[in-house]
Amino acid sequence: MKSEELFNEAKNYLPGGVDSPVRAYKPYPFFAKHAKGSKLFDIDGNVYIDYCLAYGPLVLGHANYRIMKDVKKQLELGSAYGVPTEKEVELAKTVIKKVPCAEMVRFVNSGTEATMSAIRLARAATGKKKIIKFEGSYHGAHDYVLVKSGSGAVGLPDSPGVPEETTQNTILTPFNDEESLNALIKKEGNEIAAIIVEPIMGNIGCIPPKEGYLKFLRQITEENNIILIFDEVITGFRIAEGGAQEYFGVTPDLVTLGKILGGGFPMGALAGKKELMEMIAPSGSVYQAGTFNGNPISVTAGLSMLKQLDHRFYAEMDKKGNVLRKGIQDILDDADLNFNLAGLSSMFQIYFTKEEVYDYSSAKSADTEKFDQYFHYLLKNGLFLPPSQFECCFLSLAHDESDTQKTLEVINSALSSIR
Repeated sequence: MKSEELFNEAKNYLPGGVDSPVRAYKPYPFFAKHAKGSKLFDIDGNVYIDYCLAYGPLVLGHANYRIMKDVKKQLELGSAYGVPTEKEVELAKTVIKKVPCAEMVRFVNSGTEATMSAIRLARAATGKKKIIKFEGSYHGAHDYVLVKSGSGAVGLPDSPGVPEETTQNTILTPFNDEESLNALIKKEGNEIAAIIVEPIMGNIGCIPPKEGYLKFLRQITEENNIILIFDEVITGFRIAEGGAQEYFGVTPDLVTLGKILGGGFPMGALAGKKELMEMIAPSGSVYQAGTFNGNPISVTAGLSMLKQLDHRFYAEMDKKGNVLRKGIQDILDDADLNFNLAGLSSMFQIYFTKEEVYDYSSAKSADTEKFDQYFHYLLKNGLFLPPSQFECCFLSLAHDESDTQKTLEVINSALSSIR
């Protein structure tokens, strides 16, 4: 197998043979050759219906014609300038029009850069050092937030090389638990600069907030002079035009964006209230910079992507998600399997546990060996999911009825085989 041979070679040159930990799975990952629409093709000639979609950015599917056409046109004009472009302003105006909390935007190169900058800005704005994050949430690979970070930290609660003096200002609390957060704020509220939250936790599977929980976060942060940061790197532009804040009707102070925003190219953004954003250099003294900030290729792809995402798109994605989740739930019910199916809109995941899943601790009750069997059965039969129980699966506009029918048939067989 070419993938096996290439993986063995790659291990000599890339740590673990890959460039991101979750891409490595036993016995070896397949290597992609090309992709189109809902399909991913590997170097061994196999074809997969793709529910990973590069971990979320490809909401229109692979190699979207309009995005590719616009990017090719931009490539002929140059790939980087180091000076502002008109398209940056156009994309910023588009983000501000769509996202409720966005009054100004700073474009960066990744979700990691966006969350790191958001936390720095919140500390500067409040004059306080500590932040609260939720157990199992993943906000990028920087020191502030690599504490119980779900699948992104490959199951480890911390990463070696992160100084204790950095993480001592990062306080953990369970998601969806008002009582615990109330007690924490009562004890340390005067020292808390920000609460950063994935409105839907997408790196411990797919855990939506309980009814009213995000409104509770908004209220308690306003009462205690704490900046509320929504990390919408995953949910931004996926579940609604304005992301989770539109979907759930809760407006944070700052939002971090990525993935879909870049149209399949590297991109991140920090956006929020003008009074906060104007504190960023050069209009203010909070430093943030990057050679490829506002890169014309990513900006072009982002503009092309967002122009295709209107109310009809979201209605169609909701429909696709509901049909697939209902089909999976029917399979579980018919087989009398009490596994938990989670998700909304175009997001979904099966937890191999009978427990209700609502936070990091309950998600960790899932049987990862059963998930591994499930993953490999699906892979062998032409379906590709993220290779971790603690990642979210995604649909794209390119997935059609035949994809859904095959998917449900394979999942039915898979669940029957691993009881």
